[in-house]
Amino acid sequence: MTEASAITTLRAGLPDRYLTPDDIAELFEVPLETVYQWRKKRIGPPGFRIGKHVRYDPVDVRRYVRERKTEDSAA
Repeated sequence: MTEASAITTLRAGLPDRYLTPDDIAELFEVPLETVYQWRKKRIGPPGFRIGKHVRYDPVDVRRYVRERKTEDSAA
């Protein structure tokens, strides 16, 4: 069993755990540096810190995608 298949998915295909910046980069198929720039500019999915680590709630990421889709369809 691969690591990816061992992760339980519950939230519309997203893992049922907090996501890392690496997860976000993989999910959106962008370089990791892009994820850090989004956070710095406050334009990407909202993240939060646990100590020195940045994490993303899958619910917030899903909401971010839904809002982006709504904005794009209105344009």
